[in-house]
Amino acid sequence: MGIKNKAVFLRLVWVILTLLIIAALFLFPSPYWNTGELKIIALAVFCIVFWATNPISPMQTALLFFFFAMIFEVAPPAIIFSGFKSPAEWLVFGGLVIGIAIHVTGLGKRLATLFMTHVGNSYPILIMALVGLGILFGFVMPSATGRVVLIVPIVLEIATNFGFTKGERGRTGFVLAGIMGAYIPSFGILPANAPNIVLSGMSQLLFDIRFSYSEYFILHFPVLGLLKALVIIGLIIWLFPDKVRPKKRMPIASKLPFSKKEIRLTILLATLFILWITDFIHHWSPAWIALGGAIVLILPSVGVINPREFQSGMKLDPLLFIAGILGFGSMIGFSGLGQDLAKTLLAFMPLHPGADFQNYMSLNFIATLTGTLTTLPGVPAVLTPLADSFATASGLPLKSIFMTQVSGFSNVLFPYQAPPVLVGMLLAGEKIAPALKLLLLLALVSLLVLLPLNYFWWEFTGWL
Repeated sequence: MGIKNKAVFLRLVWVILTLLIIAALFLFPSPYWNTGELKIIALAVFCIVFWATNPISPMQTALLFFFFAMIFEVAPPAIIFSGFKSPAEWLVFGGLVIGIAIHVTGLGKRLATLFMTHVGNSYPILIMALVGLGILFGFVMPSATGRVVLIVPIVLEIATNFGFTKGERGRTGFVLAGIMGAYIPSFGILPANAPNIVLSGMSQLLFDIRFSYSEYFILHFPVLGLLKALVIIGLIIWLFPDKVRPKKRMPIASKLPFSKKEIRLTILLATLFILWITDFIHHWSPAWIALGGAIVLILPSVGVINPREFQSGMKLDPLLFIAGILGFGSMIGFSGLGQDLAKTLLAFMPLHPGADFQNYMSLNFIATLTGTLTTLPGVPAVLTPLADSFATASGLPLKSIFMTQVSGFSNVLFPYQAPPVLVGMLLAGEKIAPALKLLLLLALVSLLVLLPLNYFWWEFTGWL
């Protein structure tokens, strides 16, 4: 049996097992869940497995989610279709338009050739540089999805310049380096990711406990940011090995004069960037800033995209998929399954005063597992109100209890938990499976190596 046939066979096995699990949930009612909860669990199993194994396209799975959710009445329509009115949906739309503009004006090729000229032709060095570029974006731009939206078109041009085409391992490696660099290490930077901000806000609202930028950074970035970035680089080079094949005379593009469209696009991107990094002043959502930029880009005379370029470049698949993912997360949150899981885990987890390492690992496990049944910002929303109980059971200070959530929700297991990863892969036209493989291996290394190291770092800094 060839590799392709084996992959098809494995996907078929997953589909059959999923259907059997769903059938069992309906045929053998559980004493622990009512009929409504069983419907939600069955639909969740279907979506998670189908999004992970791709027996059909992610967009088709999203459409089936909408259909089954409404037929089985698992939640109100406002919950199921909440993704369409979410800022993330419109940030994706803005990102798609920005990507089209960067490509059709040639600005992406110019930036890519500049990158190519100054970094060199070593595949490992390029992967390291792309991850580093993403981390730098994390310090100056608060929206993870916004960072990914900006970096993906540039990464695609870089990949093209180095001879990689769609479907090649090198292109996938470049895309993952840009996306993961812009997303995963930024969990160690307080204002750089939504879960961080939700945790900070809820700890202050419920317990009047505040985090400073510096204490958060010193506690989390050395391991969850820097060391995890090094692991990401190593895993990408190992999972997606390739050699660069630079195109001849391509660097000449960076020396040509800027066209009028390139100048207009550069000014607009600079304006968007300034608005994104100053959101603490004007409080505009990154999504509405991106939407405004997209509108300008397609306007006659002032824009850079004509109607034909817009129609040929704009894809519905990412928009429907993200709407499905967000609706799925809203359904899980509406059901209360995340809170039920956390309370159940609290009853069974071995939390004991004085057993600091055991308590630390248990609390991380609770946060990681809760994140699989909620969106990542849902982790602090679910666990922060339970912090008093965790503190009493473990004997740890409340502030340390809050901080364990960070090392927990930074352990992303599945792409559906992380909209920035999904957005980036869809904008790049890549399959989701490589991201799933990388995230699972990264979570395994984190569990076995990085979390224990983080524990010792916490001891050294006096947090345990």
